[in-house]
Amino acid sequence: MLHIVDDEAVVRDALTWLATSRAIPSRAYESGAQFLQQTGDFDTDGDCVLLDVRMPDMNGVAVFDQLLTRGLAQRMPVIFLTGHGDVPMAVDTLKRGAFDFFEKPFNDNQLMDRVQEALANSRRAGETAAVHARLATLSTREREVLDLILAGKMNKVVADQLGISMRTVEVHRAHIFDKMQVKTAVELAGLLK
Repeated sequence: MLHIVDDEAVVRDALTWLATSRAIPSRAYESGAQFLQQTGDFDTDGDCVLLDVRMPDMNGVAVFDQLLTRGLAQRMPVIFLTGHGDVPMAVDTLKRGAFDFFEKPFNDNQLMDRVQEALANSRRAGETAAVHARLATLSTREREVLDLILAGKMNKVVADQLGISMRTVEVHRAHIFDKMQVKTAVELAGLLK
């Protein structure tokens, strides 16, 4: 989902049209406050924010700071748009994790290419976060069994090394596969590489 945050309706409409021309779902917001109230659920296809720098009430940098504070900047890459080129501000926001910075007027194709790259990055970050969340559900013993499975150890060897029965290893293995949403050790290894 492309989130377009700009106080000018004509800019929001133009960017929405551009996104539609690339089959990118989008949602437009007329202020940073309105956008921040809506953030919560992430799109499985990724999220990206096109954020105008100069807006009344809350400027784009303040919105970006809020995203950083909430830990959302990686899952929701920010591309700044500005009609007033400010090199020090651009450098600062890029150093702090903004995805890109475009000065108006911008090249439509270059902007949308960067949006698609940001969406791909967001999607990868979301997949990584989901894997880490699933890993966090494993018990300490399941983590020990997981490490030995990933090392290529057979159930009997895992049982001997951990001082548990083979049946217990099989139960832990089944729980691990279920929690990690995989069917084989090869799939598990691919997920965690």
